[in-house]
Amino acid sequence: MDILQVKDLKVDFNVPDGIVRAVDGVSFDIERGKVFGIVGESGSGKTLTALSILRLISPPGNIAGGSVIFNGLDMLRLDEKDLRGIRGSKISIVFQEPASSFNPVFTVGEQIVETIISHQGVDGDKAKALTLEYLDRVHIYEAKRIFYDYPHQLSGGTKQRAMIAMALVNSPELVILDEPTTALDVTIQAQVLDLLKEIIERDKLSVLFISHDFGIISRMCDRVAVMRKGIIVETGATKQVLGDPRNEYTVSLLESVKALSS
Repeated sequence: MDILQVKDLKVDFNVPDGIVRAVDGVSFDIERGKVFGIVGESGSGKTLTALSILRLISPPGNIAGGSVIFNGLDMLRLDEKDLRGIRGSKISIVFQEPASSFNPVFTVGEQIVETIISHQGVDGDKAKALTLEYLDRVHIYEAKRIFYDYPHQLSGGTKQRAMIAMALVNSPELVILDEPTTALDVTIQAQVLDLLKEIIERDKLSVLFISHDFGIISRMCDRVAVMRKGIIVETGATKQVLGDPRNEYTVSLLESVKALSS
């Protein structure tokens, strides 16, 4: 059963020379409890597709058409009140740059507590206890100390773990991971990927995983779509797409990866 169905999604940008279509008729489904990946080069429309699901496209961009059906509801047609009830609660997102994901003037703990109170309506003590529980779940050392730290006091890896904790703390049904390890060094990247895989398998999460890295896609995703210039050029089981690609662009991308690694 599908938790998300994206149909004929279009995203335009109004620029001085006219309208540029950045996402052009994208369609895909995410099965409940599975990890669906979108892979492609920078500028292919991966992140715009992910942001469109939560209607986070800002001017001069706008969603020009299509539908995003989450649990039977079209996200593109919900009013703001209903949309706020889903963002951060039913659907959460982890961005690629942990340094810009937290407000620098509040402690990490305060920010996670705020999202819990906002979506769950519990008191401060329960929200703090839940925050500490989730900081511990993502294997943050000395969670009680980190709770009171400001974002600038944390390493990139710890910030990203804290961001993952904040994304999971309201028990979302769908998690969007937008290049969640790109800003990290190789060693920390491997640790975060291990953590994500552990959490996804343990909690049977439904996930949209955005990446430009075929190695990460191969490791994390059940199915994958390959994007180029705002269009999905190939979709299928990850092993099939990466092992026996049918589209010339997919073949060329895989060959370029092999050339760089040889």
